[in-house]
Amino acid sequence: MNYYESKDLGKFAGIGKFKPELAEKFFDYYAAATGKDGALTKREKALIGLALAHAKQCPYCIDQYTTQCLENGSNPDEMTEALHVAGALEAGMTLVHGVQMHNVMERTGA
Repeated sequence: MNYYESKDLGKFAGIGKFKPELAEKFFDYYAAATGKDGALTKREKALIGLALAHAKQCPYCIDQYTTQCLENGSNPDEMTEALHVAGALEAGMTLVHGVQMHNVMERTGA
């Protein structure tokens, strides 16, 4: 048995079991943000979603956004490059906090 099962993604709508009004607000917002072309195309939004899904390490989102990317015309090269953008940003976000470390070292005379 695996902790994450692909079939569990289909259970996501059940998050509204106890607070349906909050789930409805989320799903409305999600659909408005991702469900149609706007200033960004659905294809571009799917690539952003794919990159973020990997950066946040959500296997359900990775499955969903891989499918959405393919359905909206992205190719493997574009999808892989999106992952590298996310990876580079993650690395940069980690490294830029080295400034805080340097500040502490300067304050302590290290």
